[in-house]
Amino acid sequence: MLRAFFRTEVGSTSVLLVATALALLWANSPWGDTYESFWHTSMGISFGTAEFSLDLRHWVNDGLMTLFFFVIGLEVSYEVRLGQLTNRRLIAVPAVAALGGMLVPAGIYLLLNFGGPGAGGWGVPIATDTAFVLGVLAVVGARCPEPLRAFLLTLAIVDDVLAIIIIALFYTAGLSVPALISAVVLLAAIVTLRWLKIWRAPAYIVLGFALWVATLESGIHPTLVGIALGVLVFVYAPTDQKLLLAGEAVQGFTSEPSAQAAREATLRVQRAVSVNERLQLRLLPWSGYVIVPIFALANAGVRLDGETLRAALTSPVSIGVALGLLVGKFAGIALGTWLPLRLGWGILPGNLVWGQLLGGAAVSGIGFTVALFIVDLAFDDSALHDQAKIGILAGSLLAAALGWVIFRLAWDRGGVCAPPEAEPAEELPETLTVPVGPDDHVRGPADAKVTIVEYGDFECPYCGRLHPILEELRRTHPDVRLVFRHFPLRTLHPRAASAAIVSEAAADEGRFWEMHTMLFDNQRFLTDADLEHYAAELAVEPWSDVPAHVARIARDEESGHASGVRGTPTIFMNGVRYQGPLNRDSISGAVEELRESP
Repeated sequence: MLRAFFRTEVGSTSVLLVATALALLWANSPWGDTYESFWHTSMGISFGTAEFSLDLRHWVNDGLMTLFFFVIGLEVSYEVRLGQLTNRRLIAVPAVAALGGMLVPAGIYLLLNFGGPGAGGWGVPIATDTAFVLGVLAVVGARCPEPLRAFLLTLAIVDDVLAIIIIALFYTAGLSVPALISAVVLLAAIVTLRWLKIWRAPAYIVLGFALWVATLESGIHPTLVGIALGVLVFVYAPTDQKLLLAGEAVQGFTSEPSAQAAREATLRVQRAVSVNERLQLRLLPWSGYVIVPIFALANAGVRLDGETLRAALTSPVSIGVALGLLVGKFAGIALGTWLPLRLGWGILPGNLVWGQLLGGAAVSGIGFTVALFIVDLAFDDSALHDQAKIGILAGSLLAAALGWVIFRLAWDRGGVCAPPEAEPAEELPETLTVPVGPDDHVRGPADAKVTIVEYGDFECPYCGRLHPILEELRRTHPDVRLVFRHFPLRTLHPRAASAAIVSEAAADEGRFWEMHTMLFDNQRFLTDADLEHYAAELAVEPWSDVPAHVARIARDEESGHASGVRGTPTIFMNGVRYQGPLNRDSISGAVEELRESP
């Protein structure tokens, strides 16, 4: 489910960028006056003397965005019951980080705007835009492991829920009690249908639309309806009985294909999967590729002429929003991550390293969809409206740039995959405890002047970056010998152990180094199916002698632990731990010193 969500959000980022650019071009074109006039065009329905009408922008912000928040509600419900949020210790850290990432930006904004006309906009810099964040992480690539995406997705879910609560409590106009009572009755009717297990889509659609209208008329923002209904949709893991029935129906179709058998198999397979997951599969593309881009097109247009930009440069609203997103999000999330880890309230998914977490905290300052949404609720004054939008655009661009720089610096300075608290307090050994022997994977002459022993992990991005450096070093220095020992970090890189096993199967056929190169060249694709494909290319049986290969890998790990290895890659040169940066110049310089030494 997470992978499907990632693919949709990342893919939709480009569409969202195009829609944002179109809105800005439209608003700043010679036909810029038509931008506002178009979105203020009224559209509605009437029945006799009764009429219900909104302008196009409110149909988007109050109507289509309700579907967007419905999808968020589905995701929250799934993650709490079956996904990432089922592990309470995994929730604690991103939840506190999300809270810090809202409080600090709001505080920074209020420091600049308290008591002024823009004070009500303190909610603008509090929200993170998941689609843009995941899009930036996709560009970051191997520098951003999947556990960081899972951490940021959990943070974004909590962030969205808190943002909805803030909208309900602080950005709701005067209440209409009769409409509010009608909304409560309609919501109770939907809950009753759910309790009675009556699954008729038309009934839910009619009641849901009526609930949306009642909520809109009550003064409460109707997007709350979306997240509430999303949370109410049933989530369940497939039962053995449903899986068995689905399997029997599919088998019946394959043995005697017919239209009736195909229909029965389709129904059985669908029933094995919860309604929540089916709705997510159908609605996520609509949300990512249609609803959010239309929202951006309707709201991101702001004039960027000289007068507007000059006003924004000195406006506490623009500055407060930009600083809140850039500095507040980074500081709040970093502090909110450190505090629960320090107090032992929770753990990180995959035991992430701090460089990755700080990069993630920086890109979380990209606030767009919900930020623009709150701008529309917080400001009636058009000037403040435009200044807040400029602050969002500036802060988001700067946050993306800061995140990129942090990821790049952590990568270029040389990194080691290890948990934040991986290094023990005691002094680690500096020498290799188990010398190179006939059981090792060795490349180079036995009488080499320099022997480099690497403890590595095939899924570790830093090992992947080190691989071409060592290969080039071996090609340019014939008197250098390379030795690879396995040190798979199972909690951080769940596919590393399987990759190590397949490499040992290749070693049995004398093809270890070919498999070694193939695995590092395809680090992002290490599923069992991928590994079997690579093994087939080298005519290797991947799972031929798993117990023996696991024992062989364990011996490497044991020697690594004895030598003080705690993360990957760790390298030893001529039996001494190398402490410098893991880049080409530093490693080459260290090798040259050893080659020139007597």
